[in-house]
Amino acid sequence: NVQYINAHGTSTPLGDLNETNAIKATFGDFAKNLVVNSTKSMTGHLLGGAGGIESVFTVLAIHNQISPPTINIFNQDPECDLDYCANEARSMKIDVALKNNFGFGGTNGSLVFKKI
Repeated sequence: NVQYINAHGTSTPLGDLNETNAIKATFGDFAKNLVVNSTKSMTGHLLGGAGGIESVFTVLAIHNQISPPTINIFNQDPECDLDYCANEARSMKIDVALKNNFGFGGTNGSLVFKKI
């Protein structure tokens, strides 16, 4: 089972709500158990490099067993009601992680990483 998601997370109202709803549709009630973060909150949007570097961050989260924080969450949208690891990194068990990337023009992809 996935424990951690590194979201595309651009901090746009429509994009974040759509990604939240997609996570809920995919994982159902289990979505409430997931820790979701956006490393873009710390790096900004790296455009063509975002997927690659954020995949590295996701692998490092598994390796270090720490979810990076989503910084600067102070007034979370009530419709985006998942655990976004707000403002502080969190030690946790991460055996399986998901990385979402959504490109301009609808080129989207997700990668699943597993601890071996």
